[in-house]
Amino acid sequence: MFFCPTCGSLLIVEEYLGRLRYKCRCCPYCFNITKRISFRTYPKLKEIDDVLGGAAAWENVDSTDERCPVCSHSRAYFMQIQTRSADEPMTTFYKCCNQACGHRWRE
Repeated sequence: MFFCPTCGSLLIVEEYLGRLRYKCRCCPYCFNITKRISFRTYPKLKEIDDVLGGAAAWENVDSTDERCPVCSHSRAYFMQIQTRSADEPMTTFYKCCNQACGHRWRE
C-alpha cells in the first residue's frame, strides 16, 4: 500500500495508456509504475508475560503430597492464586518436585 505524498490518501493502481500507474482519488497526483515493487514487512510480535510470575514465583513455595500426572512423583510444589472473582475459590497450581520433569498443572 502506498499513500499520496500530497494529501495522504491511499493510492490506487490504474491502467493508463497501456501502462500501470498509482493515482490518488482525492487530488491530481499520479505516479507511473516503471518496475515491479514488492517487499514484505512483518510486524513485531508482542512479548507474552508469564501470568504466574515466571520462575521467580516458584522460589519460595511449599510442597505437598500430590502425585504428578506425568512422572508419578509423589510430591509437588503448590501455590494458590485468585484467578476469578472474589466469591469463587482460589485456583491451586502445582509443579512437580522432580527436577527432570517440572510438569505444571492446576486443580
